[in-house]
Amino acid sequence: MSQDLLLEIGTEELPAVALMPALDEMKSLFAAKAAELRLTHGDIATYGTPRRLALVAREVAEAQSSLSEEIMGPPSRVAFDADGNPTKVAEKWAASQGVAVSALGRKQTARGEYTFIVRDEEGRPAVEVLPELLRSIVASLHFKKSMRWGWEKQAFSRPVQWICALFGGATVTFDFADVTSGNRTRGHRFVDNREIEIARPDDYLRALQEAHVVADIDRRRKMVAEAAEKAAAEVGGRIRRDPELLDTVTCIVEHPTAVLGNFEADYLALPEEVLISEAREHQKYFSVVDESGALLPHFVAISNTPIPDKALVRQGYERVLRARLSDARFFFDEDRKRPLGERVDELRRVVFQQKLGTSFEKMTRFQSLARALAHEAGIASAELDATVERAAYLCKADLVTGMVGEFPELQGVMGREYARGVESDAVAEAIFEHYLPRFSGDELPQSHAGALVGLADRLDTLAGILGIGKGPTGTADPFALRRACIGAINIILSRGYRLSLDRAIALAVERLGDKLKDPDKTRAALAEFFRERLRNLWADEHRRDVIDAVLAAGSDDVVDARDRLLAVSLFVKASGFESLAGGFKRAVNILDKQAKGICLGEVDPARLSDDAEKGLFDALCSTRAQIEAAVASRDYAAALDRIATLRAPIDRFFDEVRVMADDPAVKLNRLSLLAAVRGLFAAIADFSRIQQSQG
Repeated sequence: MSQDLLLEIGTEELPAVALMPALDEMKSLFAAKAAELRLTHGDIATYGTPRRLALVAREVAEAQSSLSEEIMGPPSRVAFDADGNPTKVAEKWAASQGVAVSALGRKQTARGEYTFIVRDEEGRPAVEVLPELLRSIVASLHFKKSMRWGWEKQAFSRPVQWICALFGGATVTFDFADVTSGNRTRGHRFVDNREIEIARPDDYLRALQEAHVVADIDRRRKMVAEAAEKAAAEVGGRIRRDPELLDTVTCIVEHPTAVLGNFEADYLALPEEVLISEAREHQKYFSVVDESGALLPHFVAISNTPIPDKALVRQGYERVLRARLSDARFFFDEDRKRPLGERVDELRRVVFQQKLGTSFEKMTRFQSLARALAHEAGIASAELDATVERAAYLCKADLVTGMVGEFPELQGVMGREYARGVESDAVAEAIFEHYLPRFSGDELPQSHAGALVGLADRLDTLAGILGIGKGPTGTADPFALRRACIGAINIILSRGYRLSLDRAIALAVERLGDKLKDPDKTRAALAEFFRERLRNLWADEHRRDVIDAVLAAGSDDVVDARDRLLAVSLFVKASGFESLAGGFKRAVNILDKQAKGICLGEVDPARLSDDAEKGLFDALCSTRAQIEAAVASRDYAAALDRIATLRAPIDRFFDEVRVMADDPAVKLNRLSLLAAVRGLFAAIADFSRIQQSQG
């Protein structure tokens, strides 16, 4: 028999960013803890609103699975004497396990004969197991920011107000902080804030719906989108696509109601990004656009309650946005009274980091670095150098404008706007693009100037912050160095820059001068920081061992490493790779053990005597030129295809040839042959790191 299980944690309003991660963690915690406790179950669904985190597990078993396990004890030779009688060792171990000596058995293992016992554990009823399981889930949830309330020691994102826990029709009782779980939830705070008794988990969604709470997040997201689109259609428009805002709004309401609002058309003279930012970032309003995507003087707000008088509510929404737009227009008009270039000197009073100097100092460092990177990447020209120099000089000047001071999220956007008509289009665009990508999935720079300035800015930050010992620790990354590093990698990959990462790092460290105590240590730390980010960036699509194998062959050229990874990932899936990898690993292992410290030379054909070693040498000679040519042209798929033809000769060599021959000269020649085989792979990947028999 089985029953459905409900766990709901009722809280004060949760931050929107906390909702989805907490629900994902609840689901994974339940699955892990239930497995640990041998409690089988079916599908797990999660539900959530600003006031609740809920989980429903289907078909949870009414009892744990029984357990039968073998527990190994001391070796038989010390547990029993020559006559087979138990020794003191056996008696003490049996007593420690709570069994009689007569219960000890004997079993032959790879290490010899050992004593053992079989422990059978009857499964406990679920009603005995669930209280601690559910309490541990509530206590184990992690949040970026947590709080304590009253005199309680337990912490949560927001104070817990109630807990509803049901197994079938029975309440699962446990305590967390000052709350004891029960069988009641609560309705909408402003419309129906009463306690609601839940008879069974199946009644949960229906009962909340009747109390004006839509707990199903997917359904609520669809309701928000449809209501917003319907409101926008009233003025012949549509909602500007913004999945992130849609998710945020979904997570801050329990019962969505759309309200169409308006603002004065003359505000459309402001930059589009300003209007969108003011509506989106501060008010969580959806912008309305026409069929061509141009902004209309309207917005859609989502209320958390049914609205009897939309006109009155609309006036409130409009009044708030109008005040924000009025401020924005004032700052915009004031900022334009001074050219952007006149503001650069003000950066001397803006501290970037106490030990690393001002924003002006930082700008001069990455301005020089950006020009150097253009030459390292082989794309330098007089025109590009001039654009890079001017864009780098101006790109931080908007930080001291009134608009960005009031609305920091507009940095870069306003720099571009204030540069338009004064600077070249290329400089204005590079000022904005040097901030890209700003977040995961964001657009990337489309110009060399924007990419180079952005790359140089990030390298300066990474080298400086790591160099003064302020790098990330655990989950804490106050300077967002991981994001900066991944952004730098994505810029390099997207633009296809064939530059030396070690050289770029050295150039960045060099420009920091005496601000760093140990430049060598900084260079090494930053190079490893990049390698670790590469591992993490590629881990979603490629095997970890394959990534490590490719990076072991070199990561200085990031584009080249990416190309090798793509080729090797396909290669390891090919038929016959297991055999080739096995032979290659044998070659590497032999060389590591037997040729350490030995200078191996060229293979001497005259010393080859066995047909198998002659066959491998001939195969090597016939393919080496083709492999080296393919590697030189970076056609790694073709190089690996040619390497694959060596599988049979390598297998035959290890089947028929004794590498460690009695004749030292023959042995050395055979080791040289293996070294030549290893050399074919060395420029592509260290195949000895790739695990065999993986899916």
